[in-house]
Amino acid sequence: MTSPHAEQLGRARTAADFAAVIALLDTDLNDAITRRGQLADAEDRAVFGDGDLAAARAALDDCNDAIALLEKTIDVAGKRRSDAAASEARADIAALGDEIDAKAAALGARWRAVHRLIEQMRQELFEADTLSRAITTANGLFDAAGMAELKVNLTATRRAAMAGPRATAPARLSRPAVQADRLLLSFLSPGGTLDPRPALGAPVDGVKSKFMPITGERG
Repeated sequence: MTSPHAEQLGRARTAADFAAVIALLDTDLNDAITRRGQLADAEDRAVFGDGDLAAARAALDDCNDAIALLEKTIDVAGKRRSDAAASEARADIAALGDEIDAKAAALGARWRAVHRLIEQMRQELFEADTLSRAITTANGLFDAAGMAELKVNLTATRRAAMAGPRATAPARLSRPAVQADRLLLSFLSPGGTLDPRPALGAPVDGVKSKFMPITGERG
């Protein structure tokens, strides 16, 4: 048994291929249904002597056979399109699995880099704290000696060192990432983790204070 567009149907492999053939078959089916109505009218006229009744009935039978074949072909093509779509979906999922494996490896590398940088930052903070405590002690000695002009303003030093451009966070961040970013920014921001509010009237805009002595300055 043959059908219109059999060659295209035989070459079809993907869901899109089958959909294209089904569209052609649907057009043929609609045309055949229209023709069947015309042939039925011709048969009615032939019954009353207007035309060859046998030829009219034969043509109508052929048209009905063509419609049945088209409907069967469309049904088979539809099932093959569904099978092809399911196969393509499985292939897409498998490809996604490979992609996610690669992303998981990249994620592990990123977390290792985060660990390394955090440990490096901790070490820098330890060293900075040691220096800050030494300067605080020296500031106390300068006060005691009446040489406040030699004092170093720890707040101004820190703020100057931490000034500069900051990366813009992506528009979409998970809640834990947002919280972690805020925590990291608190190390850089005035009034943050490393920047307790200075005493009222305390200078913060110079590296060496030439103003009223500040006792017990914290860094």
